[in-house]
Formats: sequence, structure tokens, C-alpha cells
Amino acid sequence: MPDVPARRRPLALLLATLTALSLAASVPAWAQSARSHTPDREIDLALALAIDVSGSVDVEEGRLQRDGYVKAFRDPAIRRAILGGYHGRIAVSYFEWSDAWRQNLIIDWTLLDSEQAIDAFTHRLETMPIARMMRTSITGAIRYSIPMFDRLRWVPERKVLDISGDGSNNDGGMVTEARDDAIARGITINGLPIFNNRPNPTGFPNDPDLDRYFEGCVIGGPRSFLIVANDFQNFAEAIRKKLLQEIADFAPEPRAGLQFAQSRDSAEGIRRDPNAPGPGGHRRYELGCDIGEKRTREFYRRYQPN
Repeated sequence: MPDVPARRRPLALLLATLTALSLAASVPAWAQSARSHTPDREIDLALALAIDVSGSVDVEEGRLQRDGYVKAFRDPAIRRAILGGYHGRIAVSYFEWSDAWRQNLIIDWTLLDSEQAIDAFTHRLETMPIARMMRTSITGAIRYSIPMFDRLRWVPERKVLDISGDGSNNDGGMVTEARDDAIARGITINGLPIFNNRPNPTGFPNDPDLDRYFEGCVIGGPRSFLIVANDFQNFAEAIRKKLLQEIADFAPEPRAGLQFAQSRDSAEGIRRDPNAPGPGGHRRYELGCDIGEKRTREFYRRYQPN
């Protein structure tokens, strides 16, 4: 501190203290916590798994999704990826979502740092009940996840939200706004669109190009990608491939024009092309990212009794 007359030193000290407190308050809480960490709190990855249980997903399909994750976390390759990282541990949470304000936290953040910890997580996941709700709000799932990452007890090298779903957003506001908010908080969003050839029990039309919708409207952030499941029966293999890529932090290289899973013969990896046209480096979805909302309005206009 510069030389200050003795009678003015208390005032100068007070001003310096207030300035320091003001600067500290201007730093986001998530950034402060990331700086004040110790090595035993460092982890390779914080992975939030967000699973669609909206009205288009029946009871059997909900079970196929849950069993797919259970099977994946029992897979030796995935366990090696979890325990073989730089820190040898990751944190995982699992929640189910549908409407904008309806998310069901099945398992809160859990540290996976041993075979025993992975076994316990898998057992809890297998035995918890499966909810079934109504509308499809990817927006709500993203917004629900943001404070989840804020309250992490560990300091991750990467923060990833993994969203699986069989339809476009139709509730809760624009999905792109929620996506961009999450990316601004350092969260990468990966996607697992599921093609569902079964007629929707609610009467809503299925999305024939759900992969393109996820590519242009949902995923984003560093090294974001998506894996396509050609149906719910294919989900287990798709989620295994996706978890391996997320945990080990590798993904297919960008391809010119991004070849989508047109044949849908198998799970197809798609990496976001940062050079693709569209704002913010996101590939532009030609039908617009509000297509789910438009289809919902049209459905009710056409079929709802007067």
C-alpha cells in the first residue's frame, strides 16, 4: 500500500478491503469453487445423464433405456475408462425428464472411484422405479442440470450433460437459449436421439430427422457429439458407445457434410462441425429449432375438439 498518513490509514484499509470483496463477488460461484480446490477433489469428468420419460416413451421402452445404462456401467471397457483416467474417478448423476417443470432425480452426484462404487451405483440404478410423464422439454432438462453442476462437491476436468430422447422440444421455451446458457457455464451437451418407429401413443407425429434436430439445436460445447440409436432395442449398444467416448474423451473426427444415420443400421457417431454454417458454430437445422413447438400447436389445432 502507498505511504498514507497515519490518521488516514484506517480509511484506506477499509477502502482496499471493500474493493477486494467487490472483486470477489463479481466472480461466478462456479469459477471461485474451481479455483479453491485440493487434489483429492479433482475428478476427470462430471457426467449428468438425462433420460426422456415423456408420453412417447412407453413402459417397456423406459425399461430398455434404464437397462441400457445398467448394462453399460457393468461393461469392463467402461469400467476401465472410468478408473483408468488421469485422476481415476468421475462423478455421475442420473435424472429422468419430460415436461418443463418435471424432472425426477434418480441418483444425485455419486463418485465412481472403484469397482465397488460402480457396483453400488449400478445396483441403485437397476432397482429404482421408472417414472412416466407427458410432454417433451429438452429445455427443462438442460435448465435443471445447470444448478446441479453448480453444487458439485468435486472439481471436474470436464462437465458433460448427456441427453437421450425420442422427440424434439415442445415445452419450456427455446431449446437453443437453454443450450447456449449451459455452454456459457462450461457445460458440454452431448445427445442420443432415439428413432421410434412405433406409433406415438399420444397421437403426436414422430420426428423423421431427429438426428439433424439434435445436431443443430441441442448439442454444443467443446468436443460435443451425438450417437444415434435406430430404435429402443439398439439403445444399449448406442449408450455403451456414447459413454466410452464421453468418459475417455474421444470422438469421431468431423466429416464434411456430416453423414447422418440415414440407413440407421447401427449406432452412428456424429461430431459437431465447428466450421458448419449457423450462429455460434452450430449447424443450422433447416426446419427451425422451434419445430417441436410448431408441430404441437398444429396437432392441437387439427385434432382438439372445438
